[in-house]
Amino acid sequence: MTDKSIIVVGAGMCGVSTAIWLQRTGKRVILMDKGEPGMGASYGNAGLLAQWAVVPVTTPSLWLDAPKYLLNPNSPLFMKWAYLPKMLPWLTKFMSHATDAATRRTVQNLIPILTDAVDQHKSLVRGTPLERWIADSKFSYAYPTRQAYQADAYAWEMKRHAGFTPTVLTGQDAHDAEPILGPAIQCLAVLEGQGHILNPGQYIAELTRHFTDNGGQFIQTQVQDFHKSDGHITHIDTDQGRFDCSHAVITAGIWSKELMGKLGLKVPLETERGYHVIFENPSMMPNNPMMMTTGKFGVTPMEMGLRCAGTVELGDHHAGPSSAPIKLLRRKAREAFPDLTYSGTQEWMGFRPSTPDSLPLIGELGDSGIFTAFGHQHVGLTAGPKTGRLIAQMIDQSQPNIDMAPYSPARFEI
Repeated sequence: MTDKSIIVVGAGMCGVSTAIWLQRTGKRVILMDKGEPGMGASYGNAGLLAQWAVVPVTTPSLWLDAPKYLLNPNSPLFMKWAYLPKMLPWLTKFMSHATDAATRRTVQNLIPILTDAVDQHKSLVRGTPLERWIADSKFSYAYPTRQAYQADAYAWEMKRHAGFTPTVLTGQDAHDAEPILGPAIQCLAVLEGQGHILNPGQYIAELTRHFTDNGGQFIQTQVQDFHKSDGHITHIDTDQGRFDCSHAVITAGIWSKELMGKLGLKVPLETERGYHVIFENPSMMPNNPMMMTTGKFGVTPMEMGLRCAGTVELGDHHAGPSSAPIKLLRRKAREAFPDLTYSGTQEWMGFRPSTPDSLPLIGELGDSGIFTAFGHQHVGLTAGPKTGRLIAQMIDQSQPNIDMAPYSPARFEI
């Protein structure tokens, strides 16, 4: 048994969870990140434990919807057009999954890593002060009309297959459930037994502190290269020197693409740029989180205010933010909550790491001792604890109780 450490590269939700679960199997673990823990996509998401998010973007209707969305400034889909030529190969593969058969296959493969997410988060923090960050809640899809809900029948068929059947409220019943809503919303599809995080950035910072308080090591450093001997990882070079390791886990979100490149592997990972607006000191809050279906963004009551987070902008993860997605969030929030007042706002942009088949890469690269845990698209916060537990089980050579083949990094010709 080696006494070398296991190095986890990337301190977002997946990385911190992986480090903690490895630590709990008795391993010595070093967690690395070029920034502060949880300051990437894990920081600015909608905070939703999206157990219900089993339906990929690539449903069959995307062939009709995508052109309309891209040409409509009021739609929640945006494109950095200068980046389109570079993104075209990925987009071609992505769109190839917009079929009924592929959608159903993706749903079936998302179910095992998503549908117990609230329990997985609670298991990660049970018996610690971090329990306070997880809120039990309902979750509602907000529609302008019941007809709009009915038009979403395909997605709801998939959700029902995963065990999520809504209670549908209309008119006054919907407004009694969520008094913050204005007349633009006349229908809620409500799911019981859900949950959300009250401050995702602080949650991950405190998870990292829990890890280090229990003997783990966090190092803020830039990974420069990976080294193998006889095909197995031996050490990692960083801007703070060499670190020997028995295993390495790459869980750095979109930045995993560059790290995989250092191993000579080209991963089809691209960025769905997401945005949020926080309304500080709001005059009212929703009773529970909601998804505003006309703008495709989540609305979550949080410690720091009311966070509206979502939209998709396809583009480069090195480019700065755009103004149009923020304007859309503000406009749609104003339509949904016409009586809302607030003292100020905060704005943010982050990078969702997305694969062509909408499934993450969770597994070992051959027999190299190098594992991947990235590519979770919209569900990194949700699936982080489960992903970390699965990686820890694989490194500990105990068999996960789900079929890991759909998430294998070997499914891409990398």
